[in-house]
Amino acid sequence: MRWYERLFGAPPSFLPNDTEAVWELAEHRFVFVEQRPEHAGHARHLVFVDDLDARVAQVAERGLIPAEWETYANGVRKAAYRDPDGNELGFGGGPAAVGSRSAH
Repeated sequence: MRWYERLFGAPPSFLPNDTEAVWELAEHRFVFVEQRPEHAGHARHLVFVDDLDARVAQVAERGLIPAEWETYANGVRKAAYRDPDGNELGFGGGPAAVGSRSAH
């Protein structure tokens, strides 16, 4: 849970039970994480954000850096993070603005 708190910048919004945590990333936009050791390392999620560069910078301030960057042919970008179990949660965003500091 601590890793996800660093990724999202806050403790969970609520804990439905002993194995689940929920973060509200924006109004009516939630991420649900369930601890299931038998499936560790198999999750893969993407949250598309308005300002990918700002989000990555905020996460970096909390000590996490993307494990991988991708830029697709249409310019859409993805910063992928992996939790200690190998699950992936990525943030995606539109093409970088001309002159942007992000050249991934």
